[in-house]
This record gives sequence, C-alpha cells and structure tokens, in this order.
Amino acid sequence: MGIKGKATSLLEEFKNFAFKGNIVDMAVGVIIGGAFGKIVSSFVADVVTPCITALISTASPEGTEGAQEALAKLSFTWNGIAIPYGSFLAEVLNFLIVAIVIFLVMKKFLGFMANMRKKEEAPAAPAEPPAPPEPSAEEKLLSEIRDLLKNK
Repeated sequence: MGIKGKATSLLEEFKNFAFKGNIVDMAVGVIIGGAFGKIVSSFVADVVTPCITALISTASPEGTEGAQEALAKLSFTWNGIAIPYGSFLAEVLNFLIVAIVIFLVMKKFLGFMANMRKKEEAPAAPAEPPAPPEPSAEEKLLSEIRDLLKNK
C-alpha cells in the first residue's frame, strides 16, 4: 500500500470516527454547555455575589457595584500574613451553583426522557375484548337439551 493508499485509509478512519452520531452530539453538547456556563457565571457574578456581599460586608454607598471585587477582597491576617479567601469563596460558589443547576436540568431532562420512553413502550389498550370462542357441537347439543327441559 502506497502513501496515497495510507492517507486515504487514514482519512476514511477519521471520517468514520468524527462523523458518528455520538461525536457530533457531544460536540453540540460542549458548545451548548459553554454558552450555558456563561449564563450561570453571569447569574453568580451579577445576582448571587452581590447578595452575599451585602450580607457579609457593611452597607456601602456604592451599593452592589463591584460586588465580585468586594468578595474577592475578603481576607484575614495570620501571623502577619494576609490570606485572601474571597476569590476562593467566589469560585467555590460559582462551582456549586453551576453543579446544582446542571444537576437539576439533567434530572428534569432525564425524567422527561423516561416518561417519553414509558409512553412509547406502553402497549395500546385493545379497543374491544376478543369475542368468546364459538361453542363446540357438544356444547350446542347440551344447550338445546337444557332449553327443552326448561320448557317442560
């Protein structure tokens, strides 16, 4: 097999790998996840962090402007060394909120998918019950005898 044959074979293998449904679905998921991460980060930075900053720090005339920076400035001194823990708290908070939101979204999504599968798998209810089988010749004869005896 020449160089051209090897290159073609490699290209075919790559096509088979890259354009499988799972890989394309995963790529779409990563892109949507990145956009969703920006939304959650904005929520944390613009809504949650100012609320926490308002609870932690004293009231300031600037209001909630610069809340992320105010939270990042939180620190304490130990043996003369300043230990800034505010940035760490902000990142932990961001992670927890992202994790909770993704958990809730996936839980609802998976629940929705399970309900859809149940609906698909549920057999359709029969419209009418099946008709009883036709009586045998012996049963017919016995029925006629019974009816004759009743009439006497």
